[in-house]
Amino acid sequence: MKILTQARDLPHAPRRVCLAIGVFDGVHLGHQQVIRQAIHDASHLEAASVVVTFDRHPNHVVAPHAVPPAIHSLEEKLGAMDRLGVEATLVIPFDVELSRQPARDFIGALAAGFGNIRAVCVGREFTFGHKRQGDVSLLESMGAEMGFRTHGLAAVSLDGQVVSSTRIREFIQNGDLDAASQMLGRDYTLTGTVVRGDQLGTRIGFPTANLAVNGLVTPPTGVYAVHAFHRGTPLRGVVNIGRRPTVSDHAPDLRVEVHLLDYSGSLYGQKLSLQFLRRLRDEQRFDSVESLAQQIAKDVAAARDAF
Repeated sequence: MKILTQARDLPHAPRRVCLAIGVFDGVHLGHQQVIRQAIHDASHLEAASVVVTFDRHPNHVVAPHAVPPAIHSLEEKLGAMDRLGVEATLVIPFDVELSRQPARDFIGALAAGFGNIRAVCVGREFTFGHKRQGDVSLLESMGAEMGFRTHGLAAVSLDGQVVSSTRIREFIQNGDLDAASQMLGRDYTLTGTVVRGDQLGTRIGFPTANLAVNGLVTPPTGVYAVHAFHRGTPLRGVVNIGRRPTVSDHAPDLRVEVHLLDYSGSLYGQKLSLQFLRRLRDEQRFDSVESLAQQIAKDVAAARDAF
């Protein structure tokens, strides 16, 4: 999949394109339906399938007080799109200027850049443009003028519940990771970059990889057995999500600390993805670091039994 920063960067442009447009946080079953429709149309119209998305959630600009935590990073989102088989993705920086762009101008700019839009695929409730004035009806009207077909696809339901990014975030925050995975259409993973910590784990015999997951939704605090993936290599581990009450009295920022079983080596600056296997216990405050180390040893034993 080619990642574009401008529509005209598409190889051999101008050319025919079928677009799937949206934020697509999580690339869940509903998003997949929209993207697959664009891929399907492209295969029948001798066109390129292209996803049009944004580098951040629009609320970062239009409603900073109501920015939802992301299900996945932009990098993970692009990876999920690539696995669906789309030919290219245009990532548009969502800034103040874009937020003020009239809906018609937004589509017009895409048409000018790509050359020939043959289809536009969106969710039925999708809105876009200044003050969200663009919708499926506008796309249908513009399609009649410009010669592209519009697909406003109904939401996907699973077990009587509408699949949505909001619902998936709720599942993750409530610890129902199986339900989140079902709506995602794949196992939920939490991915972060390994950063330096205070080396407490190393000092007590259980070195940890500390993950930076800023801006991402996380499962409830607690200790979990996890499958960890580093550059595609599967590992096993125990992760603590929490605020380390044994060593911190002032409730610092949430930390995600992973002890990898049977592994040695430096991971600083590298990506690590966690797939949650089992919740082992709540996060606890211990009377001493020694008591904490004893409990971690029990957690490691319990995790080994879970694999």
